[in-house]
Amino acid sequence: MPQMQVKNNILFPFMKMHGLGNDFVVIDARAQSLEMTESLARALGDRHRGVGFDQLAVILRTDSLADAYLKFYNSDGSTAGACGNATRCIARHLMDETGEETLSLETEHGILFAKDMGDQITSINMGQPDLNWQEIPLSQDIDTLELPIDGSPTATGMGNPHCTFFVDDVDAIDLETQGPAFEHHLLYPERTNVQFAQVVGSDHIRMRVWERGVGVTLASGSSSCATAVAAARRGLTGRTVRIDLDGGTLHIDWRDDGVWMTGGTMHVFSGTLTQRFLDSLQ
Repeated sequence: MPQMQVKNNILFPFMKMHGLGNDFVVIDARAQSLEMTESLARALGDRHRGVGFDQLAVILRTDSLADAYLKFYNSDGSTAGACGNATRCIARHLMDETGEETLSLETEHGILFAKDMGDQITSINMGQPDLNWQEIPLSQDIDTLELPIDGSPTATGMGNPHCTFFVDDVDAIDLETQGPAFEHHLLYPERTNVQFAQVVGSDHIRMRVWERGVGVTLASGSSSCATAVAAARRGLTGRTVRIDLDGGTLHIDWRDDGVWMTGGTMHVFSGTLTQRFLDSLQ
């Protein structure tokens, strides 16, 4: 059964944040003893009986030179290697907390660098994309530019696996049907995020997303990065693009040092988990 370890009977505070409607529960465990489990993450992610989120992020101490370590969970309790929008939200929070204009955050995908762009806009270097089939990963040695799937999507790794379809009319796509069908495709042994993208111009994309372990979301940072990389690889756009999602706009720039993602964030409220709620999970 899920358990949360509490020092001196002090309950755990949490923060609710979102990046373009992609919403998160963030728990700062740097000064707290916290054991997060799949069951507890799933209970917190329940929008009716818990708090509700697309992803859960836990801020942890790190022995590296980074300012903090981030661990991510999906709303189904599974873990995620990266979450671009949550990373941007937490970077904004830590920069506001410390007054620093730059910082670094360690994730499963590596150490990511953040920069304050002014006016509460934050930019994150999400690192280099994984383009090799083994790194994404895929289940077999295959050309990642055009997969042998109806629609010839492109496979990209950005800490999470991604499968990007380029279509004529993204709003005509039934995400609730198409998303789960491709999330569980046999080519993706760890499942995948699924994007449907419509190229508007050489520097402009309209995109919608189905997230692995979550479902339809209003935005996804790593999906936006993967889509920008896929479009540039296929010669559909340049390496600097604006991506319009259902929840708003992100700006993606695939540079020599990695894929930079820039956009706004929001810290909506802070709260505290009650002992009664925690006890109900035992």
